[in-house]
Amino acid sequence: MITIDPKEISIGKLHGMMLGSIGPRPIAFASTINSNGVPNLSPFSFFNVFSANPPILIFSPARRVKDNTTKHTLENAKSTKEVVINIVTYPMVQQMSLSSTEYPEGVNEFEKSGLTMVASEKVKPARVKESPVQFECKVNEIIHLGDQGGAGNLIICEVLCMHISEDILDSNGAIDQHKIDLVARMGGNWYTRANMGMFEVPKPLSTLGVGVDLLSDTIKNSTVFTGNDLGKLANVDNIPSIQKSDEFFKEQLELKEKINQGAIEDIHRLAKQYLDQDKVDIAWYILVAKGL
Repeated sequence: MITIDPKEISIGKLHGMMLGSIGPRPIAFASTINSNGVPNLSPFSFFNVFSANPPILIFSPARRVKDNTTKHTLENAKSTKEVVINIVTYPMVQQMSLSSTEYPEGVNEFEKSGLTMVASEKVKPARVKESPVQFECKVNEIIHLGDQGGAGNLIICEVLCMHISEDILDSNGAIDQHKIDLVARMGGNWYTRANMGMFEVPKPLSTLGVGVDLLSDTIKNSTVFTGNDLGKLANVDNIPSIQKSDEFFKEQLELKEKINQGAIEDIHRLAKQYLDQDKVDIAWYILVAKGL
C-alpha cells in the first residue's frame, strides 16, 4: 500500500485519486440564471442529500484548477440565490455531458445540449423537462472552502418544490429504483448506470461541441435518434465536410451503396448502429454523404 501526503502531489493527481476512489457520485444537474436572466445549465458530481427536515441538498462547483476561475453556476447562485437541481438518468447522460462543455458566458446550455426548458413554479431558473425528478431550491448559504484552484464551494440548497414523473413510480407511489434508471460519476471518463454497470462518456472539455442547436432539423426531429444519440453527434468541434466523407467511402463502397439506396429513416438507423458503437465519426460520414 502506498501512502500519500496530499500536500506533496499535484492538485490534478490528488483530484483524480479522490474521484477514482470515492464513487459512485450522484450528479446535480444545476439550472441557474444570472442577474440579467440568462440561463445556465451544468452538472456537478460533488453532490448529495443532507437533510429531510428541512429538505437540504448540497453541491459544490469547485474553482478551476487550470486558472483558478469560478464557474457561472457559482456566480449565478451568489447573485440570485436560486437553483433547480435536476436528477440525471441514463436516457439523457450524453446531453448532460455535452452541457458541461466550457461554453462562453451567455451561451444557453439548454439549447446546446438539446434539452427542454420548463418554467418552474417557485424559482426563476427553468427545469429540465427530460429529468424525471426536479428540485426547485433556494440557496440558504454558500461556504467557500478555499481561494485556490480546486477549492470547493458548498452551495446549501433548501428544496421548495419537487416535481416527479409518474413514469418512475411503483404501484405504491414510491420511486421505483429500476424505472428511474439513475447514473452516477466514477473516476476519469467512467460513469455507472445503477441497474446495469459501468460505461464511458468522453469528457467534452478539450473542445467546444457544436451543440444540438446546430444539427439539422432532419437529425433533431428523427424518430430513430435518441437524446443520447443527439448528444454524441453534437459533441464534435466540427461537422465533417463532404470531402472527408467522400474520402472515407473510397474504401467503403458497399456501405456507400447502402447509403445511396436508403431512405432517410434507413440512413438514420445505419448511422445509429455506429453511434451505438461510439464510432461517431463514421455516423457523421454517413449522414453527410446523404446530405443530412
